[in-house]
Amino acid sequence: MGLISHEPQYADGRVSLAIPGLVRPDGTVGRGAYVAVGVVLFAVKHNLDRLVASAVFHRPWGLFNYVVPPEGGAPLTALDASAWTFYSTLVALALPFIAVGVWLTLGRLRDAGWPSGLVVLFFAPILNLAFFILLSLVPPRLASASHAARPSSLARLVPDSAFGSAALAVLLVALAGVAAVALSVSFFKEYGWGLFVGLPFALGLASAVLYGYHRPRSFWGCVGVAILSVMFLGGLLLALAIEGFICLWMAWPLMAALGAMGGAVGYVIQRSRERPLPAPAVLGALALFLPVLMGAERLGGPPAPLFAVRSAVEVDAPPSAVWARVVSFGELPEPDEWLFHLGVAYPRWAVLEGRGVGAVRHCAFSTGSFVEPITVWDEPRRLAFGVTAQPAPMEEWTPYRSVKPPHLEGYFVSERGEFLLTPLPGGRTRLEGTTWYRHHMWPAGYWQLWSDAVIHRIHLRVLRHIKRLAEADARG
Repeated sequence: MGLISHEPQYADGRVSLAIPGLVRPDGTVGRGAYVAVGVVLFAVKHNLDRLVASAVFHRPWGLFNYVVPPEGGAPLTALDASAWTFYSTLVALALPFIAVGVWLTLGRLRDAGWPSGLVVLFFAPILNLAFFILLSLVPPRLASASHAARPSSLARLVPDSAFGSAALAVLLVALAGVAAVALSVSFFKEYGWGLFVGLPFALGLASAVLYGYHRPRSFWGCVGVAILSVMFLGGLLLALAIEGFICLWMAWPLMAALGAMGGAVGYVIQRSRERPLPAPAVLGALALFLPVLMGAERLGGPPAPLFAVRSAVEVDAPPSAVWARVVSFGELPEPDEWLFHLGVAYPRWAVLEGRGVGAVRHCAFSTGSFVEPITVWDEPRRLAFGVTAQPAPMEEWTPYRSVKPPHLEGYFVSERGEFLLTPLPGGRTRLEGTTWYRHHMWPAGYWQLWSDAVIHRIHLRVLRHIKRLAEADARG
């Protein structure tokens, strides 16, 4: 048997081609050829990128650099000419691989009897791995009902009614989600792409396919079941004391959006007239996708990027008066901000042991104290310090006495900070505070939105307190 099979395999008379796009545009590709060619193409492409990056541009390049470049989260406007040349070269090298990959994917979709529009997932970072595994496992569409799958145990398990299938789908995928969360945070020690991107998408896709297992369901029905699955997972994590309310609340917008996306893809799949759906293949692909992604993050995930947050106030006092309150300040009043009442750590007071470089500043927070050795003492202009110890970033809200999820220890790391005092006309001072930090949670850009906002509020609490004290000193 050659690459091309001339024996009709489908009801409409189309033929199956092992490598479709290279022979005819409407051909199909089987699972074996799809996996073999896809893996070879990716291996060649990745090693070619690594060779070009190291030998020509003297840059590192790993698997996750397709999602997080070596420069981290630097904006495109901050890239130099060398970086632009490097990425332009990688894009040019990728074009033929993209063309062949799209042809292969379209052929595999036709072979499975799925809509060609799903090819857009070929371009979705991280999710395209799930898509590849899914197309590698889903069986081909058969020519007649005589080839239909015999009723399986899954067919007997899933109720035929809309309510029953929705309830079962939500329950099953949420329970599987709890196991996936435990695998990521307890075994792999990762709060990353697998947990916050792969898992909600997989939950949404699996729940929609189970919901539409016996008969096609509506688009909003599939998306609604997908979002309910994510919500129910959050409720289970809270009830089982695996996570607290604050982290779940912060993760909710991202996970709900990706769950809805998975539900939309599941809706497209379950619209197929062929029944029963290849749900076992879909569930098996997703069950394989999550551990593979989480394990890859553990073995070769990118380093956490360094972020900086700057906040400033203007003080009606000279720099000398402001400096005296920067190095140490008395107890702050209890906060009014709702964020701190939910459990996010907030500053209470600061004291300085010694003077000059080598002195140690202790800044007490509601969850413990920062230990900050002074690295720059430029009175009264600049005070810079490192961080050698820090408390937990929050106390998680929970219905139980306490909950200690792993992300409270070592996933948010403050590295250094500084106060900058700039004289202004009229004996006034611009006081600017900056914190440099890393967090080991992905997608980094999403979690940066939250951490930047929290740090900015902490800055303003301290800076405004220093402003009140310094202005009172100047008046007195």
